[in-house]
Amino acid sequence: MTLKHKLLAWANQFPTAVYLDNNQYPSTGLHSWEVLVAVASNFRGIALPAGQAFEALEQLRAAYPRQWLFGYLGYDLKNEVEDLQSNLFDGLEWPDMLFFVPDTVVGIRNHQLEVLHSETPPETVHRDIEQAPEMEPFIPERTIELRPRLPKSEYLAAVEAIRHHILTGDIYEMNFCQEFFAENAFIDPAGTFFRLNGLSRAPFATYLKYQDKALMCSSPERFLRKEGDKLVSQPIKGTRRRSQDPAEDAAIRQSLIESEKDRSENVMIVDLVRNDFARHCLPGTIKVEELFGIYTFPTVHQMISTISGQLPEGDPGLRAIRDAFPMGSMTGAPKVMSMQLIERYERTRRGLFSGAVGYFTPNGDFDFNVVIRSLQYNKSTQYLSCIAGGAIVYDSVPEQEYEECLLKTAAVRASVF
Repeated sequence: MTLKHKLLAWANQFPTAVYLDNNQYPSTGLHSWEVLVAVASNFRGIALPAGQAFEALEQLRAAYPRQWLFGYLGYDLKNEVEDLQSNLFDGLEWPDMLFFVPDTVVGIRNHQLEVLHSETPPETVHRDIEQAPEMEPFIPERTIELRPRLPKSEYLAAVEAIRHHILTGDIYEMNFCQEFFAENAFIDPAGTFFRLNGLSRAPFATYLKYQDKALMCSSPERFLRKEGDKLVSQPIKGTRRRSQDPAEDAAIRQSLIESEKDRSENVMIVDLVRNDFARHCLPGTIKVEELFGIYTFPTVHQMISTISGQLPEGDPGLRAIRDAFPMGSMTGAPKVMSMQLIERYERTRRGLFSGAVGYFTPNGDFDFNVVIRSLQYNKSTQYLSCIAGGAIVYDSVPEQEYEECLLKTAAVRASVF
């Protein structure tokens, strides 16, 4: 096993674990670690529904100053940020927010393992990682069929209805998602992530384990990073498939570069992020560092923009997280109306999907991904979920939007077939 596979096997032995892997992706930058892992034997932290979760997070940080915190923000924290509700079906039952104080934090940098925090001697941590059980990709004994909760005909009708909302001026753009699910599905979550991560090699890959639940995520998108006083967000809007034929692949990539529809979607979300940043960043510091950047991954080409801003000195950034959440790339513009329509037209609570997994460092920095291209699993009920979607604008073609959902889940679905 490679070092990072040993780390995954070691982390999976704990009841609470977060494994973050940038897969040494060369073009995104802004990564402090190749792999970062946190584990806990006894849970110290918060696992809460929306209501007063962000206040509890502030209190947790105050109670454990200058310590690592790992965890996630679930999509339905929207109900705390805005006057919204969630009444859709929930087959996963995640808390809306979870953060914990890890017993041990380890990282890989320059191919070397570093023990960053440990309540046991570092040499013991090194020994336990070295002696972790063998980790193999999980391949189910029988095919797991992920069925759409929303029939295709109803999906297409919903896209047309959303286009009508755009025509009448209710919204400009909306992220519309659908769930593919399986019941009575037996998987090994860590082994499934092992396989998924090998297929997608995404820069914000995440394996998260909490009690009987697991997230297996191959995200290419960053939600929010704070380093010193600098905030950075990297929203994605614009997706194209890859081709094994180099000439065709180059032509597909060029079509994304030239797509007015995708550029329009992307710039709307860039403007939304700039507006979110303006609530907390110093005037004159908000910059679009890259607009319409094209990034290539094993299964897709993506259009990614980078926005930055400077917080006032000493601002911990928690309010900036709250006010930017849920991220515009997964909601729409205007954000609140888009989330109201998401509740109307989708069939499933998103859970961690469209949320963010990440960490706070002892010196007050943080980094969070956007949870997309992922599987969610409840081991107790053997419920398996994969959610995918895309931005709907007036120029959207319903059939093409449906095909984009299938494209975005290709590597994820391959990991359980």
